[in-house]
Amino acid sequence: MPVEAAGERYRCNICGNVVVVEEAGGGTLVCCDEEMERIAG
Repeated sequence: MPVEAAGERYRCNICGNVVVVEEAGGGTLVCCDEEMERIAG
């Protein structure tokens, strides 16, 4: 899932790492060799 806007939150379903986007630059976030899942908040 591509990053679209600042403030989006993503979680790794393997290790639980959470990322908050500060500046959207496109692309996808990857952790533990899998795409991260966008979460509400």
